[in-house]
Amino acid sequence: MSPPLPRYRLRLRGAVQGVGMRPYVYGLARAHALTGFVRNDAEGVLCEIEGARAPGFIEALRRAPPPLARIDALEVETVAPLCESGFRIETSRPGEVLTRIPADAAVCDACLDELFDPASRFHRYPFVNCTHCGPRWTIARRLPYDRPQTSMAAFPLCDDCARDYADPASRRFHAQPIACPACGPKLSHPVEEIVTALTSGGIVALKGIGGFQLMCDATNEDAVATLRRRKGRDAKPFAVMVADAATAQRIAGFDAVGLSLLTSPARPIVLGDKRGALAPSLAPGLMRLGVMLPCAPLHHLLFEADRDACFVATSANPGGAPLIVDDAEARAKLAEIADLVVGHDRAIVARADDSVMCVIDGAAAFLRRARGFVPEPIALADDGPATLALGAHLKTTVTVTRGREAFVSTHVGGLDNRATIDFHAEIVARMLDMLGVTPEIVACDLHPDFYTSRLAKEFGVPVVPVQHHAAHVAAVAAEHGVAGPVLGAALDGHGHGDDGGAWGGELMLVDGGGWRRIGALSSLPLPGGDRAAREPWRMGVAALVALGRSGEAAQRFPGHPHAEAAARLALSPATAQSSSLGRLFDAAAALLGVRLEQSYEGQAAMELEALADAQLRPSSLRCARNDVFVLTGDTLDFAPLLALLLEPGFSPHEGAALFHGAVIEGLAQWITRAAHGRGYARVALGGGCMANRILAEGLACRLRENGIEPLLAHRLPAGDGGLSLGQAVLARARVAVRPEPAT
Repeated sequence: MSPPLPRYRLRLRGAVQGVGMRPYVYGLARAHALTGFVRNDAEGVLCEIEGARAPGFIEALRRAPPPLARIDALEVETVAPLCESGFRIETSRPGEVLTRIPADAAVCDACLDELFDPASRFHRYPFVNCTHCGPRWTIARRLPYDRPQTSMAAFPLCDDCARDYADPASRRFHAQPIACPACGPKLSHPVEEIVTALTSGGIVALKGIGGFQLMCDATNEDAVATLRRRKGRDAKPFAVMVADAATAQRIAGFDAVGLSLLTSPARPIVLGDKRGALAPSLAPGLMRLGVMLPCAPLHHLLFEADRDACFVATSANPGGAPLIVDDAEARAKLAEIADLVVGHDRAIVARADDSVMCVIDGAAAFLRRARGFVPEPIALADDGPATLALGAHLKTTVTVTRGREAFVSTHVGGLDNRATIDFHAEIVARMLDMLGVTPEIVACDLHPDFYTSRLAKEFGVPVVPVQHHAAHVAAVAAEHGVAGPVLGAALDGHGHGDDGGAWGGELMLVDGGGWRRIGALSSLPLPGGDRAAREPWRMGVAALVALGRSGEAAQRFPGHPHAEAAARLALSPATAQSSSLGRLFDAAAALLGVRLEQSYEGQAAMELEALADAQLRPSSLRCARNDVFVLTGDTLDFAPLLALLLEPGFSPHEGAALFHGAVIEGLAQWITRAAHGRGYARVALGGGCMANRILAEGLACRLRENGIEPLLAHRLPAGDGGLSLGQAVLARARVAVRPEPAT
């Protein structure tokens, strides 16, 4: 008799559940004439195969897994042969959760074909999906990811869907959100009514994948202005949804990287250079426009009659509160904004805003990381204790570590209202539960008065406060897999310093769980404290005071009767000082008359960037002058630049271009001196200012010319949206220094 054929046990870890892995393995095993089984369990997917062609099966699985799968580890061991017949799919096994749910994915081409096929039972059904597309994270209640543990449990399968669900040869085999018109969720209003409302100038609140969106005709200025007035959103840019990439290119310019982001299964909002005739108030004062393609089947139906239509698509979160996900809440809170509120009866378990991305330095970069990417983890260089990091105060996220993985939550927002604080608590509880993690340490910001700093003490485990800018540097280093000492520049609006001061333009050395500030921008006063961040004219006054020209305050800012008082305040030794690069941008915007008051965070800096972008392309922006900054030791002073901006003859465009070029050159020389002097060949660049494309690309280019490798944030936002990762990494490394226990 022939000896028995070898049998192999395969353990698949990563995003391997809810992505069609079991039917894929089933089909692959049958194609290779193998026997055995495949099943989901708490660690991922377990498979045993037996047969002569097993090595070919393993190679095929490594080379080409299902489209939405990500295999982080494929472990293979030889086991005793069983000499059984056939290959089967077994039911899931419960246990300790060590796997994860994949992110939500846009409707696939095969489902789109069925959506518009009159012969299909899914014809014009706005919830069509399969194992290659549809909601995942936003409908899941717990793991393992099976239908009874999702919000689809409320919809018993009809006979047709039950057959597809049980058929390994079907594209819908164990597709947990499977549904059809006979058994699935239903819209509250017909699609035709929605389209009529949009095309007639109305505003529609539409329930999407991760929450409600407010939509209107993006070519209709009256409709856009009405939406702004009703939502109380004076100038912050709106995103636009279009049918396809060709239409996107007509209204905004995208390079190959931008187009790949637009068309990816995540379907984020992507910033492109403005083109085409849309409503002027979509993104006032800015050169770039956020564009997204349809994510849900319902979105595609909106464009069925007019492929050239353009619709505003913005989050339905009145007053800065979290995104609305509940139909009853939407009817109650959005009725004064929307002319039509459209819901459906599939519950959204986990709210998730649209992700926002751009292209910086030739690669994808996040401005907001949410739907389509959460809960994909960041791989860490080292293992360590389970850590919960609570994030910053603005643009907050939460990070949970499990082994060598860091799971960064969806965008939470600013913790300055009760609703967002409750959402933060909801996110913390959900992530710990879904990942099966009990935190051993909790990380928070160094600022003692932040809500998260107080919350950290409630978990009853050691608390590690982490300095804001050290966390920025650590976050960038972590996503690049840098485990050793790293030099970083943290450039942002505000962070609580080790000395209790307001930092924001810092050179940091980060090593293990320790950090040290080794350089900073020269400080400017903050007349009015936090108000200076909302009113750039105050930073203009601060610049005048720093230049010894406080007597010019009233003349320079005649529309602000308190300018002289602000100058006196800035002269006071008791007034706080800030080394923030963000406040320097505000000062320049004020001196150039670009923006004196802000209606949203970063408005002055974004408009200054837009003016410079219109003047010169980022790659060609250079400042030939070295007399516009002073570099003394590790302190960088841009006072000469501010003085130059006060001279007559500069247009806002010219001043903005000069400002960007000078800041890039000054920062490059500052960072280069520190790096070469301390033997560092690479530098992590973090903080919210690195979302400025001109600054980030120009600085990266100059550093490369100086022989330094710049590390930019690409997998998380460079600003506070990525801060929790840095907190987690530093806290895990710092735990050896025995942090103070919670009190």
